[in-house]
Amino acid sequence: MGRSLRSRIAFPIVILIFIITSIAGVAITLYFNHLYLDFIHKNLLSNANIIASLLADTRLEIDAQVIKNWANILGERITIIDLSGTVIQDSHMDPLQMDNHLSRPEIQQAIQEGVGFAQRFSQTLGIEMVYVAVPIRDNHQQTIGYLRVALPLQNLRAEQRSLLGTLIWSLLVILVITTILIVHTARHATRPLEEITHSISKLSSAGFTSDWKPKFSPEEHSVEIDRLVDAFDYLTQQIHNQIRALEQERNKISAVLQEMTDGVLIIDGDGVIQLANPAVTKMLNLSDQNLIGKTISQVLPHPQFFESWQRTRNSKETQTSLIEIQPKKLYIQCMTAPLETIARGTVLMLLQNLTRQRYLETVRRDFISNISHELRTPLASLKALTETLQEGALEDPPAAHKFLMQIEKEVDSLSHMVSELLELSRIESGQVPLRLKPSSPYEILQKAVDRLGIQAERAGLKVVIECDPNLPQVLADPSRLEQVVGNLFHNAIKFTPAGGQIILSAKTQNGNVLFCVSDSGIGIPAEDLPRIFERFYKTDRARASGGTGLGLAIAKHVVEAHGGTIWAESVEAKGSKFYFIIPQA
Repeated sequence: MGRSLRSRIAFPIVILIFIITSIAGVAITLYFNHLYLDFIHKNLLSNANIIASLLADTRLEIDAQVIKNWANILGERITIIDLSGTVIQDSHMDPLQMDNHLSRPEIQQAIQEGVGFAQRFSQTLGIEMVYVAVPIRDNHQQTIGYLRVALPLQNLRAEQRSLLGTLIWSLLVILVITTILIVHTARHATRPLEEITHSISKLSSAGFTSDWKPKFSPEEHSVEIDRLVDAFDYLTQQIHNQIRALEQERNKISAVLQEMTDGVLIIDGDGVIQLANPAVTKMLNLSDQNLIGKTISQVLPHPQFFESWQRTRNSKETQTSLIEIQPKKLYIQCMTAPLETIARGTVLMLLQNLTRQRYLETVRRDFISNISHELRTPLASLKALTETLQEGALEDPPAAHKFLMQIEKEVDSLSHMVSELLELSRIESGQVPLRLKPSSPYEILQKAVDRLGIQAERAGLKVVIECDPNLPQVLADPSRLEQVVGNLFHNAIKFTPAGGQIILSAKTQNGNVLFCVSDSGIGIPAEDLPRIFERFYKTDRARASGGTGLGLAIAKHVVEAHGGTIWAESVEAKGSKFYFIIPQA
């Protein structure tokens, strides 16, 4: 995005002034520093020559207090050093604690050139100093030692900081005044264009309403700007009408997409999602709710989605496929269609969740298969017995009686099956009222044992009740719960080999009572465990165990009618545990 015309005018001038002022400030600072140092050097050299001449007759034997007095008068540090570099006297330190000074730069320069200058940080005093050293000569012009005078640079640094501060403030004042003048001039020159731009911005934010006019005096604009305003006013009205119509259509489409249970995706030619409704994330249980801008391979969990999109993009033909997603066991029908009218390579993807339909189809198919199997055996037996009687068995009274007893048994079996189906249907439809009252869990378990205990003893099984007789009561229909426990107990007897054990227990859990019927029988295969509460479903495929296969289905609906839940845990060949929860009274 380009800069404004006003900034294009003002910015370079302000930068130029800033650079000029900065260069001037740096030059002044450097010049001041050089001038001040030169003054210090000359002053120190003059003082050093005077003191060296006073020491010419002393043979470096002078009282330390005299050196300190001179130093106080001059405001400088004075150091006397012999020819070997040993410090004889120093105005600020004990000479015995000072190092040999022969290697000091100012001393070496004084030896070679007659005068030595140096500027460095003093390790002894801990401040930055400037040094001047001169030789001390006796009356015969023989060098007998060296005199060094030093002065701290604190004053120079303070002056430099003061000057720098003054320069900075001067620069800021110049910049502010210059910027104000330049901006004022540029604003006056660009005011008509700014007014038009401001009016157009307000127009856009207000939704392209046609009630707008830029505000500036006649002398600030021309005839061309008037024509531009009129043309834009007409264009605005047309755009406003079109946008209002598009917004209405968009709101309709958005409402439909939001409420659809089918997932809708629009994917461009590069595989990037341009539109997605909430049903997609809900259907596929995606953690990321914002799918727009991501690629289809990043979002959709199965490669068949990508393949279906790719086939449609390449062939420009509608594709339909059924995708099974494991381990969630989701069945998704994916339909992809080209949307070349939007953009080249764009594809519409429609996702329909068929998991529930597939499950219902499986249950219906198994139900028909199971009930057919259950009915075929007794009906075949009845037909065989009837044909046998018709073929002459009626003439043999003992055989005829035996066949009639068998027919009665098969009819009773069919009648029992029909009764259980009717009862299950009535329970599911809520036509069987429950007579709820406070009931003892221990008594419910005990009555089931009293009714089926003898059968368990005949099967060689040990039966144990693990329940506190004083356990809190449950709000239930006791006869119905006895039926549930009886069905579970009967199954445990039927599928537990001789010598095994069956445990009937109950205990409190989170304001409810947890019932459990546990056995040490043959167990339930893991693949059958989720379906054992379906009608007619049996884990033994040959159906050699007998029974109608409706007991667990009835138990499930009775428990749920009490507001509870029922489930099973089992390991094949290690027994099973059936649990159900009933609320406390």
